Amino acid sequence: MKCMICRMGETRPGKATVTLERDGTTLVIKNVPADICANCGEEYVSADTTELLLGMAEESVWSGV
Repeated sequence: MKCMICRMGETRPGKATVTLERDGTTLVIKNVPADICANCGEEYVSADTTELLLGMAEESVWSGV
């Protein structure tokens, strides 16, 4: 896929670190599968992965992490 940010690079499979914040809680999730632009480094996480991450974040907030 062509990068939507720089419009020059192609994305390649890789791993990203995602940081989510909510109500004073910060959750950092490492090694998230993502497509990463070879030119500018922009990271794209799929809709399915995003849904899983948001579920993890919700559970973490409710459990008091």
